[in-house]
Parts: sequence; C-alpha cells; structure tokens
Amino acid sequence: MRGNLKLSTKILYGAGVSYAIVDQIFAQWILYFYLPPANSGLKAIIPPIMLSVALALSRSVDVITDPLVGYLSDRTSTRWGRRIPYIALGTVPLALSTVAFFYPPIGKEMITFIYLTVIGSLFFTFYTVVGGPYNSLIPEIGQDKDERLSLSTWQSVFRLIYSAIAMIIPGILIKIIGKGDTLLGVRGMVITLSIVSAVGALFTILGVPEKKLSVGGVSKADFKSTLKIVLKDRSFIYYLFGLLFYFVGFNNLRAVMNYYVEDIMGQGKGGITLAAGILFGVAALFFVPTAKLSKKIGYRKVMLSCLLGLAFLSLLLFNLGKIIPSSYGYVIFALVGIPVSGSAFIFPPAMLSEIGTRISQNSGERIEGVCFGIQGFFLKMAFLISIFVLPIVLASGGEGMVTNRGIYNSAIFSIISFLISFFFYFKYKE
Repeated sequence: MRGNLKLSTKILYGAGVSYAIVDQIFAQWILYFYLPPANSGLKAIIPPIMLSVALALSRSVDVITDPLVGYLSDRTSTRWGRRIPYIALGTVPLALSTVAFFYPPIGKEMITFIYLTVIGSLFFTFYTVVGGPYNSLIPEIGQDKDERLSLSTWQSVFRLIYSAIAMIIPGILIKIIGKGDTLLGVRGMVITLSIVSAVGALFTILGVPEKKLSVGGVSKADFKSTLKIVLKDRSFIYYLFGLLFYFVGFNNLRAVMNYYVEDIMGQGKGGITLAAGILFGVAALFFVPTAKLSKKIGYRKVMLSCLLGLAFLSLLLFNLGKIIPSSYGYVIFALVGIPVSGSAFIFPPAMLSEIGTRISQNSGERIEGVCFGIQGFFLKMAFLISIFVLPIVLASGGEGMVTNRGIYNSAIFSIISFLISFFFYFKYKE
C-alpha cells in the first residue's frame, strides 16, 4: 500500500532534527575550547591526553544506553506513541548539558577532568534519548519506501540547515556577544544555539501525531532476542562499520576546519564563518541532485563515490599551504560540500530505515528502535575515536600545543578513515 503522509507532517518531522545543532557544537567547539589554537584568544584548560581520556570515558555509557533506549522505545506504548515521549523527555537536559561543557572548574586539572567526564556522560545519554527515537520515527510512520525516503530527505534538509547554522553563526555570535572577549563570546554562542536546538524539537513533539500515523505495533521480544535478531544480519554489520569509519573521517574534518582556517590559512573568526558557509552552501546546491541520483541507482554506489572524493579532498588539505596556496582552502571546502550533501545527511537515516524495516518484516517484531539505537552507538563511537585520537594528533610535536604539523597529520587521519569506510560499504549488499 502506498503511503499518504501529508507534506506538513514530513516538514514538521524534519524540523525536529534540531539536536544536530548540539551535535555540531560538540564536534567543532569542544576541542577548540579545551585545546584552543594559538590565535584564538583562549587558554588551554586541560592536557590533550586528559581531554581524550575524559571524553572516551564519557562515551562508554553508550555501550548500554544506545541499545537500551532503542529497546525501551520499541516496547513503549503511550497515547503519544512509542518515540515522541523520549524526544520530549530528553530535549531540555540535552541543551543544558551542552552548555555545561563550557563552564568547567578551572585550576585543578583532576577536578576539570572529573567534571568533563560527568558532563560528557550526561550529554551522550540525553543525546541517545532524543536522537535514537527521533530517527526511529521514519520507519514508524513511513508506510513504504518512498515515504521513508521522503522523511529521510526532509530530515536531511533540516539537518543541513541546522548544521549550517551551527557552523556559520558561531563566528558572528562570538563577535557580537563577546565584543573582544572570546571566552564570553563562546559561552554566549553556545547558550544561544542550545536554546534554538531545544525549541526546534517542539515542531516534532507537538506537530507529528505518531500514535495516529504509526504503521506498526509494540515489540514483544526480550532484549537478548532482539539483539540476536539484528546482529545476525550481515549487511547491517557491514553498514555499521562503514558508517563508523565514515564519521570518524567526517568528524575529524569538521573539528579541524577551525584550525585550518586560523593557523594554515591565517584567517580570523570571520574566515571560519565564510568557510562553513561555502561548504554548506555547496552541499545545499547538490542536495537534490544527490537525492535523485541515489533514488535512481541506489545509495551504495553514490556513497562509494563520495568516500573516494572525500579521501582525495583530504589529500588536498594535507598539501594546503605547501604545494597548494593557502588561499585555495576555501575552494577545497567548497568541493567537500559535494560528497557531504549525501553521505553525511541523506544516507544514514534512509539506508537504516530500509534495513530496519526489512529486519522487522523478516522477524515479525517491530524493532527499528534497536536498529537505530545500535547505529547511534556506532555514531558516538566514531566521535569517541576521533575525539580520542585528534587532540593527540593535533599536538604532535608541540609539547601539548597545537602545531601545523599536527593539523596536517589530521588530514592523513581522515584519508585512512574514509578508505576503511570504503572497504565496508563495498562489502555491503544493498
């Protein structure tokens, strides 16, 4: 049966992916705040190895929370549906924990380390409570492949908008709020964007009548049986590891953009805004063509092309300021936007919606939430790997300080990640 979701419902669903804002804040500004570039106006708060360990420990909660939240939402039955209550429960705490990252106790490194570990654990827990059930709404209310692709596309449109806001607006907000005080500016920027993130979730919470639109029932399988069902699917496993290493490389590129702009290209905060604007502007231009091409030939072939393109562009970044003039950095960031438009936005929710629907149909249990929960674990594991390795790579040869050599080495890190991802997506059968 062909679905008949209203356009307004698809838009209201897509608008709720505003947690992409805090996702971007974490990816781009945590390292910048705790281990700042030389020209930033900030002071290093904690040694690189302690920063890596604190964030690694905080990510360890995902081993339990990601599949558990998915499992619980699969078995939840309320008058609002299975997924909406979790989004409503986690939105405000997620915003508050994001702000808390930027108010650490200063002076004693061990106290700062413990604080960062605790806040990070809370952040990732509430991120799971919001993100897993939100993505699970796609197979929950999408009645066929076209509807699920349409919901994924609208989510991708708004994720692109929110991510662009979170990359373009910060430089402006830091200037306006800080008025020369970088610390005040960064904190004001984070508070402002965290509020926007919480407000955006209301569109989905209040605007999507999940209970009325749901096409499935409540899972009856126990936790062990559920995990056994999903983990025996080989294509799902290949997909997860391809996703893992893709986002290791992509998160690395997002995090080092600030360093490239300020230390390699010699630009200020306005340069960060310009680079982000160019990247996401180009991504927006290629969004519809990428979606159409994916619908015609499938996600796998397009994803493989995107991975090769990103590996090549990372190689260009490695040579920026050496063989390639530093002024070409903006051109490279523009080109990065082409493969990012599909690989980072359209494919993850769309591909997993089809995988989760197929697994649920074959097993007779509506367990899409666990599928998205496990995906959430792998996405956060990607953050863990990149956030653990990147501070050490950036400070290589600099005795605890960011060096140009370290920035260039980060590009090599991305190349390796994209090529490993290519291997797993090549093995994946669509």
